Amino acid sequence: MTVPRGINPNVPHSARVYDYWLGGKDNFEADRRVAEQTMAAVPGVRESARNNRAFLGRAVRHLTRLGVRQFLDLGTGIPTQGNTHEVAQEEAPDARVVYVDNDPIVMTHARALLSSKPEGRTAYIEADVRDPRSVLEHPDVPATLDFTQPIALMMVAILMHIPDEDDPAGLVKAFTAALPAGSYLVLSHLTLDLVPEETADAYLSATSHQAMHRTPRTGEQIARYFDGFDLVEPGLVAVSEWHDTPLFADPATWMYAGVGRKR
Repeated sequence: MTVPRGINPNVPHSARVYDYWLGGKDNFEADRRVAEQTMAAVPGVRESARNNRAFLGRAVRHLTRLGVRQFLDLGTGIPTQGNTHEVAQEEAPDARVVYVDNDPIVMTHARALLSSKPEGRTAYIEADVRDPRSVLEHPDVPATLDFTQPIALMMVAILMHIPDEDDPAGLVKAFTAALPAGSYLVLSHLTLDLVPEETADAYLSATSHQAMHRTPRTGEQIARYFDGFDLVEPGLVAVSEWHDTPLFADPATWMYAGVGRKR
């Protein structure tokens, strides 16, 4: 793997750890070491990551079949198989997607690997989701997406990276307020609700490393992100249960997932 300028391969990074769990190749030894240590301590963490990725694909496919042609994907992550625009444009070649991330290594790979079909359009912007204005007012966003038509806001496994002091609920409201009625929120989030207490304790211990730090939240907390939205069936459920059977056998369920339609 080529090391982009400004990237330290000796410091593990959550996006590269996640890439390793998904079977990607854009990771370093430091990332693989942390990933393997976490897998050894936490049952099902890799399977949960893969089921979360599969949820993204199912949600995008479901929405394109409902007629959605625009997607704003926050916290893109390192590209692997089944990216938002690939799934959307497989169903609707004219679909348009904006990817947003603030990680230089993510954006380097995104620009190199995520190419749109000619009928559609794909843009990539480097911005921090904790600053919604920097995203929504970036010139490539209105140039790509029509905010008078429904947009699917993709917040898949991103809010768990936002600590409470950064007001994740306020961030969701800032983004969703910009969307017209009939838009969708696609969201998944880490939870400890669905695992035994001792398993939750093991997770918290194993992920104390800075590269792996997450903020788990309860189903009740996560459901509040959908205020102003009607949840699509089956509602807020374990990530492997949304609209299909799990892609991977999951010995522990670490994620909630849901899709809502803006009233």
